[in-house]
Amino acid sequence: MAKKKDKTEKKHDPRWKHDPDDHDYPAAKDYLALLFEEKEVDTLVSKMKLAPTEYKHAKDVLRASALPELPGSNRHVASDLAKVRDNVELSPILLVRGDAMTGVALVIADGYHRICAVYEIDENVEVPCRIVSFSRIRR
Repeated sequence: MAKKKDKTEKKHDPRWKHDPDDHDYPAAKDYLALLFEEKEVDTLVSKMKLAPTEYKHAKDVLRASALPELPGSNRHVASDLAKVRDNVELSPILLVRGDAMTGVALVIADGYHRICAVYEIDENVEVPCRIVSFSRIRR
């Protein structure tokens, strides 16, 4: 069943930029450096910069990532909710594709708080994403 918003509160639809902000890539790189080696991270981030922007439902991104929804009381989620209320465009989400066959979840390299914020508004909202696939670099 779709998540419903309180009818007494005016619903604001998120507005999105088509391209990620320049500072999103270093943020993604910092996070990915915790999961992958430097050469692999550099390759993934380079691929993200060239990847087309695709649209996915917020509920599907969260489900594929296997991450919990952060509450609106989280300060970063609250900040993104305020941006939506103020009609500020949000930056697309940067993702590394998971692998269902091996049980590897989708990685939200940058944009976890944005996904949680828009999910709180409407889980069916379409979110712009840059999605890249991981392939192990041969040494």
